[in-house]
This record gives sequence, structure tokens and C-alpha cells, in this order.
Amino acid sequence: MKNIKKTIIFPQHMHYFVSLGENIRLARKRRRLTSVTVAERAGIDRKTLYQIERGNPSVSIGSYFNVLRTLGLHEDFLKIASDDKIGRRLLEGELLGKQ
Repeated sequence: MKNIKKTIIFPQHMHYFVSLGENIRLARKRRRLTSVTVAERAGIDRKTLYQIERGNPSVSIGSYFNVLRTLGLHEDFLKIASDDKIGRRLLEGELLGKQ
């Protein structure tokens, strides 16, 4: 039997997933698309779409992407972790320390 780890998200961070799910649901409704239509176009089960719209962190990132693609929002996917302020500050500090 395969060892499957459960995704653990700390309660103080769950609101990010819930907000993402709500944004996806609102985008679908603005486009006047049914959950059945979006699920079919995204190649996922309607139950999976329901879990995405509820912000379930256990749903694969690929399923989230396919829903965003179906809604024409796949470019937003590139925004994830694109503005790494902490990383830039750490790198700048490292470079400054080498002078």
C-alpha cells in the first residue's frame, strides 16, 4: 500500500486557500459558467472543483491550474512567489557582507 501524507496547513494560513477558492468561485460565476462546465473543461470531477472553490489544500496544484486556465486566469499562476522580497533582501545582505 502506498504511503500517503496528508497535507497540513496551519490554521492561521488556511485563509489563503479559502480566499483563493472564493476568488475562483466568483470568477466562474462572473463568467456565468456552471460548475459542471468548468469541471469538464478543466478535466476534473465536479467534486474536485467544489473542493477547489472551498479552498481545500489537498487538491493538486495541477487541478487548481487547470481551473485557472479554464477561466482564462492561468497567467495569474505566474504571480505565485514572483515577488520574493525576503529572498532579495537576504541576497543583498549576503552581497553587502562580501565587500
